[in-house]
Amino acid sequence: MDRRRFISAVVAGIAGPFAGVACAGAKGAAEPVRGYGPLRPVPDLRDGKVRLHLPDGFAYRSFSVAGDAYDDGSTVPGRHDGMAAFSGPKGSAVLIRNHEVAGPVGAFGDRTRAYDPMAGGGTSTIQVTRYGEVISSAPSLNGTMMNCSGGPMAWRAWVSCEETVNGPDVGDDHTGADNSTLTRKHGYIFEVPVGRAATARPIRAAGRFPHESAAFDPSTGAVYLTEDNFSFPSGFYRYLPPRHPVLAGRLLDGGRLQMLAVDGVARKNLSVGQEPGSTYPVTWVDIDDPDPGFTGLPSYDDAAQAVGRQGRVKGGAIFARLEGAVHHNGTVYFVSTQGGAAAPGEPAPDGFGDGRGQVWAYELWSRRLKLVYESPRSSVLDLPDNVTASRRGTLVLCEDGDGDNFLRGLTRTGEIFDFARLQPIAGDEGAEFAGTTFGPAGHTLYVNLQAEQGMSIAIWGPWERGPF
Repeated sequence: MDRRRFISAVVAGIAGPFAGVACAGAKGAAEPVRGYGPLRPVPDLRDGKVRLHLPDGFAYRSFSVAGDAYDDGSTVPGRHDGMAAFSGPKGSAVLIRNHEVAGPVGAFGDRTRAYDPMAGGGTSTIQVTRYGEVISSAPSLNGTMMNCSGGPMAWRAWVSCEETVNGPDVGDDHTGADNSTLTRKHGYIFEVPVGRAATARPIRAAGRFPHESAAFDPSTGAVYLTEDNFSFPSGFYRYLPPRHPVLAGRLLDGGRLQMLAVDGVARKNLSVGQEPGSTYPVTWVDIDDPDPGFTGLPSYDDAAQAVGRQGRVKGGAIFARLEGAVHHNGTVYFVSTQGGAAAPGEPAPDGFGDGRGQVWAYELWSRRLKLVYESPRSSVLDLPDNVTASRRGTLVLCEDGDGDNFLRGLTRTGEIFDFARLQPIAGDEGAEFAGTTFGPAGHTLYVNLQAEQGMSIAIWGPWERGPF
């Protein structure tokens, strides 16, 4: 199918009645359901160690562990995070995976190709079977920093997002690492094509702020972007490129960046508890200077708010830590990790926002924002992070809480259930799920374990038995 016919087909496919999990948003919260049944400890087929608790009938294999070697002999970095799966030869999957490495620790892989040879983040590209057996692996983007999440693009590319604004023009961040040793500004999005290394050219017009995720709207060519500004208000953005990316074959720089605002209510605070089923008409305000450069070495905190403040001055809405985002059937779902009302009897999490998480839906066809789900307490949903959608429209949510971490499902009827539990790792309380994505034909759910020794995991089993 040529590119113009592809766009026409996509537009026709989303023009009908709304489909997806937001149609369950009338209650805004739901009681837990069984999903696929109770979880049990299951050994990893790679080495026999129990890493996950899964329902009966499901199995998994871990692969591409931090410290392993790529095909070129260089070392796989840690901090595995956002990821997407693309179809590969003979039923395989091509995974493009982020590495959320902070600080001026030096680039992995070939430093002559690095955006900034002092920065240690980037992406890996790994071809695997549907049972998690590695066929090939290579660095595909290096010299970037804090590559948290991103999103798959319709022209077979991954957009990788830097969750930072570090650079030689900005004061040191909370880690205390010396920003003066960096050679380039950070805080951008980068395109990583399937099948070849990235050019390492940032899309500067898409903003310099703590990016998290990207979701592509094939009907218009817009890329929707989330911001995770940990200690401060965050915004929901869209980048309007100068040409439709499917026609251009790539994401072009030089477009326009905008922030979502609630129509008629300036700076609407959506980070707090919402009425069940809350729905808002929205408008979009332009960001006049999406790529700020700084003089006088401002503090990191000031620099991190430079883009968001521009939007809020014009009325942009306030969210708490926007993380995962995914496009499904004409709707962009995105997660506010600390949004919502404080859970009774529970301490507020660190950072901006007192809640245990919200899931929002922006309907592209109606231009309305809907509350899909708001966590009532941490035992039901605790700080959701990355998100993907199954072919049936059920969302898969990665948790980032302080206690047990789960993969949870949120169905189209508003029911939430446990699908996987991470076996606690001694001495690594910060271990969490990240980067969930279904492989070709939906046979395998790939997910990352962000831990002291990060790894990717392939999960398969009787999906037809439950909501995925």
